[in-house]
Amino acid sequence: MKKVTILVITLLAVNGLAGCADMTATQKSTVKGGLGGAAGGAIIGAIAGNAGMGAAIGAAAGTTGGFLYGKHKESEQKAYQQGRWDAQHHQ
Repeated sequence: MKKVTILVITLLAVNGLAGCADMTATQKSTVKGGLGGAAGGAIIGAIAGNAGMGAAIGAAAGTTGGFLYGKHKESEQKAYQQGRWDAQHHQ
């Protein structure tokens, strides 16, 4: 079971990173969060006795966290750009 979990995580990582060129920042952070969460969850799950369940829970938590982080960074960037535009056009 451990070998299968490691293989699945490796394949997901390779697949996820291979297609990042055309992704938005939020999409990239979502993928990275999911992969990191799956890896961390698999390690913790293996210690606890169920690597597959740990990977699934970690992937869900990491994907959610990555998505929320990406949206936050997008919001910051949009506010920054709006501030720059306002400063340039209201002198």
